[in-house]
Amino acid sequence: MSKRDYYEVLGVSKDASKDEIKKAYRKLARKYHPDVNKEEGTDQKFKEVKEAYEVLGNEQKKAQYDQFGHAGPQSQGGFGGFGGGEDFGGFGDIFDMFFGGGGRRDPNAPRQGNDLQYAMTLEFEDAIFGKETDIQIPKEEDCDTCDGSGAKPGTKPETCSHCNGSGQLNVEQNTPFGRVVNRRVCHHCQGTGKMIKEKCTTCGGQGKVQTRKKIHISIPAGIDEGQQIRVPGQGEPGVNGGPAGDLYVVIQVKSHEFYEREGDHIYCEMPITFAQAALGDEIEVPTLHGKVKLKVPAGTQTGKTFRLKGKGAPNVRGYGQGDQHIKIRVITPTNLSERQKELLREFNEISGNQPTDEHEDSFFQRVKRAFKGE
Repeated sequence: MSKRDYYEVLGVSKDASKDEIKKAYRKLARKYHPDVNKEEGTDQKFKEVKEAYEVLGNEQKKAQYDQFGHAGPQSQGGFGGFGGGEDFGGFGDIFDMFFGGGGRRDPNAPRQGNDLQYAMTLEFEDAIFGKETDIQIPKEEDCDTCDGSGAKPGTKPETCSHCNGSGQLNVEQNTPFGRVVNRRVCHHCQGTGKMIKEKCTTCGGQGKVQTRKKIHISIPAGIDEGQQIRVPGQGEPGVNGGPAGDLYVVIQVKSHEFYEREGDHIYCEMPITFAQAALGDEIEVPTLHGKVKLKVPAGTQTGKTFRLKGKGAPNVRGYGQGDQHIKIRVITPTNLSERQKELLREFNEISGNQPTDEHEDSFFQRVKRAFKGE
């Protein structure tokens, strides 16, 4: 089944800016995150959205994708490469026959363990100010009973007699080019070079057990949706004495009922009364850093925006502090008393049923002309 176009997945155009791509991803990630949406199939949609953003949110991967499509970002060794240890288009056997498998990785060589990924959902304020917390993750660890050997305590793995510990078998084949040697993984020891006669009863000879491990995580202040924290050495254990992989904690942030965040800036909407807008007032505005006094000048209109410098989110990399932007919304009064209605009628008569502001008067005149078809 072919993959959907990444731009289509995020619902953005190909000339969308980085901020537009990020905004679209955040919106869809909240919609389909398994912790929020329990509907069937949303986990797959969340993975699809995440995969699309991992490519389009990275300038280098996006450039590759724009030029080569889905083949670009998935290439492990860069374009023109073969990803290191992969077979060359299915012709690995031929290369093995001519070169004796010399280019293949030693199955007994130390290898780094797999990386793990953990999705963490934060409260809006915790993403702004950071926090210290513990998480528990399911992971594979070396068996304590056998110290990871897979052998019953008191015994130890023995060298495979079929491959003499190399983990590989040489198979001779006749070809049109003559007799050649094809090197294969030893199926007796599965390439480990070791045979376990008496298996550990705890891990069944695997040397690994599934556990749940508590890990302490430091959430930096200012972290945002989709960003991740790398915890070195907390992934799966290494193989043959290799180092452990890393743990990547991917951050999801809950929405807030009053604030919205774009990068390091915080946005909110403040309602004021008709009288406050007309006469001006000093109002109290909530911020994430405490309440702040804001002077609203007389004649303020709905949609007017004020900026509170330094009242936004801290930059996660330490590059200063964002601002808070307050958008004013003038509330039309409802359920007026008779006295209030009387005063408004009087006001309306004094103003001649016309807007008093020069700009609004000009707008009103344009509306009248439009109605007359002028």
